[in-house]
Amino acid sequence: MDRRGFLARLSQAFLLLCLGVAAAASAQAAGRTIVDSAGRSVTLPERVERVLAAGPPASTLLYVLAPDKMVGWVREPGAGEKEFLAAPYRDLPAYGRLTGKGNTANLELVLSLKPDIIIDVGTVDATYASLADRVQEQTGIPYVLIDGSFAKSVETLRKTADLLGVPERGEELAAYAATTLKDMDSLLATLPANERPKVYYGRGPKGLETGLAGSITTEILGAVGAHSVADAAGKGSLANVSLEQLLAWNPDVILTLDADAQAAILKDPSWSGIGAVQKRRVYHTPTLPFGWFDSPPGINRLIGVPWLVSVLYPGKSSGELAATVRAFYKLFYHVELTDKQLDTLLADARPKP
Repeated sequence: MDRRGFLARLSQAFLLLCLGVAAAASAQAAGRTIVDSAGRSVTLPERVERVLAAGPPASTLLYVLAPDKMVGWVREPGAGEKEFLAAPYRDLPAYGRLTGKGNTANLELVLSLKPDIIIDVGTVDATYASLADRVQEQTGIPYVLIDGSFAKSVETLRKTADLLGVPERGEELAAYAATTLKDMDSLLATLPANERPKVYYGRGPKGLETGLAGSITTEILGAVGAHSVADAAGKGSLANVSLEQLLAWNPDVILTLDADAQAAILKDPSWSGIGAVQKRRVYHTPTLPFGWFDSPPGINRLIGVPWLVSVLYPGKSSGELAATVRAFYKLFYHVELTDKQLDTLLADARPKP
C-alpha cells in the first residue's frame, strides 16, 4: 500500500469530518427551526447570507429572490445566457449539482464554499428527503426541500423569501405570480373544452422525448388549460416516444425545447401528417436565460404563461407580450432588456414560416 497516499486520504477524511462538525455547531448555535416541504425539521442559522442551490430550479429561484446570497451557479451560464443575467452574478463560479441527473458536486467542494444553508426546489418525495438528510448529516449544513410545483408558485416564493430573510422581495414577486395565475384562471373560465388544444412538448434534437402524466416537465400545460397528449402514455417523468405515437395523438400544437427540433419537424415529411405541422403551429420555447416552459422546471415558467396564451389561444391575450416580457425580466431577472434582446426572445416565441 502507498503509505503517503493512505495518509493523504486519511487527512482529507479527517478534514471533512472536522469541517462538518464545525458547520453543524455553527448552524445549531442560534437560529430557528422550520418544517420544510418534506415535513423535515431543519434548524437554520440566525442569519442566512450564503446559500448553495442543489439543482437548477433552486439556482433560478435563488437568483430571482436574493442574488447577493448566491455562492455560485449549479451550471455555468453560457455566453448567450449571460447576456440576460445581471452583473456581477452572471460571473459567479459553477460548482455542479447535488441532485438530479448528472449530479457533479462533491461534499468537499460544498464545504469549501461555506454556505449557511442548502436549498433544493422541485419534486419532493422520499428519495429527495433521503438525499437531503444524508448531505445534512455529512456536512452539518442545514438542507431545506421546497415544493417547486407550478401551482404552488406563490407559496414557493413567499416561503423561500422568508427563510432567506428577504420577505419584502418575496411578497413583491408572489403578488406578480398571484396576478398571473388569477388572470389565467379567469381566461380559462371563458373557454369551452373544445377550444383547449391538444399539445405535445418535445425535448432533444429530434423532439421525441417528453414528460408523461404527472411530470413536473409538462405540468404548466395543465395550468394553461391545454391537454398534454403524452398523458395517454401513462404516468411517469421523462420518456421517449415514437413518431407513430405522435401521429396517432395528432396534437394541435407542438412545442420544442431545441431549436433544431423545431426546424427538423417542419421540414421532415414523416411529420407532415400531424395537424400541428400542417397548420405550422410548431413553436420553439424561448430559453434565455432560463426556459419559459421548462429547463429548468422552476419559477422561470411564470413568463411562459402569457407566451403560451399567445400561441395556444390567439387573440385572447390580455396585454401586449413584448411589454409583459420587459416587465418580467426587470422584476425577476434584474435586467433592462434592450430592443435587440427583446427581438431575440420574441423571435423564438413565434412560429417559423
